[in-house]
Amino acid sequence: MRMKTIVPHIILVLFACYIALPPLWVLRTSFVPDSVAYQPVLMPEFTWENYVKLFTEGTFARAYLNSFIASAGATILGLPLAAMTGYAFARYRTGGQISRFVVLATQMLPPVAIILPVFALFRMAGLTNSVTGLMIAYAAINLPFLTWILMGFFEGVPVELEWAAQVDGATVWEAFWKIVMPVSLPGIAAAAVLGFILAWNEFLFALILTGPTTATIPVALAGLQSSNGVQIAEISAGVIMGILPMLLASRFIQRYLVRGLTFGAVK
Repeated sequence: MRMKTIVPHIILVLFACYIALPPLWVLRTSFVPDSVAYQPVLMPEFTWENYVKLFTEGTFARAYLNSFIASAGATILGLPLAAMTGYAFARYRTGGQISRFVVLATQMLPPVAIILPVFALFRMAGLTNSVTGLMIAYAAINLPFLTWILMGFFEGVPVELEWAAQVDGATVWEAFWKIVMPVSLPGIAAAAVLGFILAWNEFLFALILTGPTTATIPVALAGLQSSNGVQIAEISAGVIMGILPMLLASRFIQRYLVRGLTFGAVK
């Protein structure tokens, strides 16, 4: 009986080590010189040089700021639209199942299938090589996903709360903003974080719609190549800096994130 308990735990620990090894090795590589990055030694030499070069040379510091502005702006721009659309679907079944399917179908389209029309439209509007244009593109891309996420959260809010507010004289709009939105804050926070992460990690649209001064972190990391090959140590440092905001965001809003992700599933 004891072996039946120990063996699964051993398997889980080994599997956890297998999953954690790649990010830990990237962390290790970010603190060693590029010349010894490929050596199979745990820590041949410790240095902060990769992080210093990353932010003092090239355009990575500017790309970091561009990523934050584009991701935060896209989330702020898309979240209210997604909230209103998701509420209409959840409460009033606006458009029926066909509208829901159409919204979901747009999310199923591969980005490579729409990047050229988007580029043509943005070029005519003068939004290429612009963080503002990237912000609008990210908001449009994430809107179907955020709509479906928030729709599930709003369906979990008791409709009796809105009826009580309307009995007291509130309009449908006031009941939505003053009752439904505050009650759904955990779900909205979860949707905001997920939307921010999707925009932060996006590569294709950033590659096509931006230039040297408006590139984001994924594009800047892809550009860390020279005639001598890939600058693996600097790329590792950039990867660590790229995932750091995600880790901090998840840490500070963990309670709201977990509650929000399960909010719509509890009826």
